[in-house]
Amino acid sequence: MRHLLTIGAFARAVRLSPKALRLYDELGLLRPAAVDSDSGYRFYDPEQLEQARLIAWLRRLDMPLARIRRVCELPAPEQAVEIAAYWERVLAETADRGRLAAFLVDHLSGRGSAMGETTTLGIRYAARSEAGPVRETNEDIAYAGPRLIAVADGIRGPGGDRASAAAVDALKPLETVTVAAGDLLGALAEAVRDAERAVGEIAGETSGEPGGWAAGDGPATTLTALFWSGSRLALAHIGDTRAYRLRDGELSLITHDHTYVRSLIEQGKLTEDEAATHPQRSLLVKALTGTGDASPDLSLHEAAAGDRYLLCSDGLAAAVGADELVTVLAGPGDPRQALDELIARAYAAGADDNVAGVVADVVRLDQAA
Repeated sequence: MRHLLTIGAFARAVRLSPKALRLYDELGLLRPAAVDSDSGYRFYDPEQLEQARLIAWLRRLDMPLARIRRVCELPAPEQAVEIAAYWERVLAETADRGRLAAFLVDHLSGRGSAMGETTTLGIRYAARSEAGPVRETNEDIAYAGPRLIAVADGIRGPGGDRASAAAVDALKPLETVTVAAGDLLGALAEAVRDAERAVGEIAGETSGEPGGWAAGDGPATTLTALFWSGSRLALAHIGDTRAYRLRDGELSLITHDHTYVRSLIEQGKLTEDEAATHPQRSLLVKALTGTGDASPDLSLHEAAAGDRYLLCSDGLAAAVGADELVTVLAGPGDPRQALDELIARAYAAGADDNVAGVVADVVRLDQAA
């Protein structure tokens, strides 16, 4: 007759309490090998040690008892598959809770906000602008707020820094206005017209000074902005600042450069490689100049949980290639870490221009549920 272990000895061997063993018996997870008919005392077979240890380990993984029962009924190879599937789900849920926690920290710290009262989407964001190692002035502006992110690059010369700052300042009232999703693009378009007028005022103050944006016409600036309402976002863009979207690991450029070399590429007169080293690659064909002639690109987009948006000036886009952008943006860093890494890579690659950028993440607030 096989030697049986008392419930106390068996509990010590598997590092479980007798109370836990009695519970597992009641649930049908681990029946004792024998029960004394008079005392009701439980006895266990040494061959049950492996199953008891498996149950104990699965409980340490916080696996529900009902799922543990299913695992115990499977042969070993299928048990491995079931445990792997369970743990993959745990990791996904943990990541969701981590994103929610990070969003709440950013929101309560003033670095993030819900995108709308009736939506479960929110954004986390970071903005930064650097003059760089060789520039004495910084015409690049980066702004990020609860509903608006924007980057502007003032054209070097008189008032370029003021033009970019004024353009972004003209958009900031969007943060506090109530706009229905259907009116989103119109509200942004009107704000861009305000930005154009603001640049025009600076142009009037600096008229007659040398060094305009293209032909001595005075200050000007590029502008790229995203404005949120619910899960929809409006995009306004003019010049060569850029907006990228990373979705499901795929990077998309969602703006169109308004440059002379881009027009040559579209006409088939220049290749992408030739454009990268063209002496007039920075020459703009459209910008906010204050004359009222500018017609920015306007478009509507649907945001999705997991999206990551990058707005940046040409100082970053010219120095950091698409592969590197994907590597950093798809990495584990939060918006601040990703942006800092991109700017560091730009200057490590020899960028001599100002660099400005905004990184914004779209997160779901109900994923943990």
